[in-house]
Amino acid sequence: MITFQKYVRPQSLQEAWELNQKKRNRVVAGMMWLKMGNHSLGTAIDLCDLGLDAIEETDEEFRIGAMVTLRQMETHTGLNAYSRGAIKAAFQDIVGVQFRNGATLGGSLWRRMGFSDIVTAFLAMDSYVELHEGGIVPLERFVNMPYDKDILVRLIVKKRPGAFAYQAVRKQRTDLPTLNCMAAKLGGEYRVTVGARPGRAVLLRDDQGILADGITEASAAAFAEHAAGSVRVSGNMWGSAEYRRALAPVLVRRALLALGEVR
Repeated sequence: MITFQKYVRPQSLQEAWELNQKKRNRVVAGMMWLKMGNHSLGTAIDLCDLGLDAIEETDEEFRIGAMVTLRQMETHTGLNAYSRGAIKAAFQDIVGVQFRNGATLGGSLWRRMGFSDIVTAFLAMDSYVELHEGGIVPLERFVNMPYDKDILVRLIVKKRPGAFAYQAVRKQRTDLPTLNCMAAKLGGEYRVTVGARPGRAVLLRDDQGILADGITEASAAAFAEHAAGSVRVSGNMWGSAEYRRALAPVLVRRALLALGEVR
């Protein structure tokens, strides 16, 4: 069980940031993962009064506040129209609806957990995180940054013309993924992310031009083999390294073919 000595709802991001600088204080977000720990901590910092619980959509981008729930993103008409249903596909098997109604974007994204469907999905897009002190940082860079005491304010997803497809394998629905994958075509660039390996998701680009002439059965299979050879995997209770190594090219190939551009 986790316990706090004090509970505070800051009225500004600066106040939240200052509170968070103390080692034993924590931003609590939805408390869906944090509550599973066994710690006695100082102050629980709740961002619920800072207006970060909305998805703002413009012609150029989505601005998703840190306190937006996974369920809000899963059911958002604009996000699903832009992603061609890939966001819903990535979120719909995360534990259950009650969990997704409580878990927040900030809580899920800040930890950069290896099994995260959220990181895998948004990493394939043209995505950025806004940090209170650190400013706007590409998600690709943020995923590999060390943990610090900054405050994650929102996720920004640019509306670049594209196509997206999500694939995952689970032992059963609502379980953590054994491996997950998102394929995207943004403009003329193909991108593939692979997560739950079980390390943090990684982003692969078609630097070798395997998909330069578009997606065919042969080029999808070739890129899938390239991806499988480039992504390091290991084993845990959800799957062995050998199983993930065999699974990776299958998921990548399926995701690429699902982009709907096969010739």
